[in-house]
Amino acid sequence: MRSKLNHFISSLSLTGLIAVFGIVFGPAPALAKDPAFVSFGVGSYDWNRKKDEGVEVRVEYRHNKKYLGIFKPFVAVAATNSSNSFFIGAGVLADIYFGKRWVLTPSFAPHYYNGGNSKLNLDYALEFRSQVELAYRFDDRSRIGVAVSHYSNASLGKTNPGTESAHIYYSMPVNFFD
Repeated sequence: MRSKLNHFISSLSLTGLIAVFGIVFGPAPALAKDPAFVSFGVGSYDWNRKKDEGVEVRVEYRHNKKYLGIFKPFVAVAATNSSNSFFIGAGVLADIYFGKRWVLTPSFAPHYYNGGNSKLNLDYALEFRSQVELAYRFDDRSRIGVAVSHYSNASLGKTNPGTESAHIYYSMPVNFFD
């Protein structure tokens, strides 16, 4: 149990380190409050290990409400074409602004996972996705960015193969719930 907890904590460390760095050393948040977003992502699934390379497509709803002054909830759904893997989850993100245009967004979310094949099976229905995104913000507040993420079961399964994804995101402002 202790090793599983240590592995889980270490899987959060990159996202946490980036968030803390941005909060401590980053400039103040942008002057105007950002709206909620629907974000579309497309990119390479398992690009680093190359066991199940393919395309991953994501759609996320990123709420505009902040908790503890910085954390925003989001929900996500993703699918791959290589092994018909499917992910659905919800978590938190933090938008860290560098000037008016650049936004660094670390995020963390548990996901339900279904899929896999003989080349790559993530071995557990609960996967944790940690991600960092760097985006350019346009005058209409829409964003285009790049993101790198990691899926891990935090050693809850018999194995913990994990995998990485790299995406291009477009985030469109919405006001569904305002």
